[in-house]
Amino acid sequence: MRFLVDTNILLHAVNTSAPENEAARRFFHDTAVRATPWRLTWSIIYEFLRVSTHHQVFTKPLDANRAWGFIESLLQSEMVGILQPTDRHSVVLRQTLAEHPAMAGNLFHDFHAAVLMREHGVSEIITADTDFLQFRFLKVNNPIHQS
Repeated sequence: MRFLVDTNILLHAVNTSAPENEAARRFFHDTAVRATPWRLTWSIIYEFLRVSTHHQVFTKPLDANRAWGFIESLLQSEMVGILQPTDRHSVVLRQTLAEHPAMAGNLFHDFHAAVLMREHGVSEIITADTDFLQFRFLKVNNPIHQS
């Protein structure tokens, strides 16, 4: 099964002082062992770079090269790819916006990821962000707080 990994899971995996670090690292290990294909988006990558290097967010922020190195190490796997807009992107965006007419502000970052997922037939997102629950066409899986 293909899925998208959201920024917060990436951040938990690199932040060794986060209580969620072990669960995030275990998720990535298990995914690698099962050789499960999964995806990122460029906006998720840039958000990861922004947050992981921000001194007001991380007690010990990564420098830009180390943050990019983490992403590069993921992208070296044959199992990891990046969702890109296709020629259908504007049609899928319009359809999804019609279903979510109140979409506004900061939620457009998540909306963009959801549209790309829908466009590519990726139905599951790995995230700790409950904002994705509003997209009924997505299965939201939180490996950090599984029962």
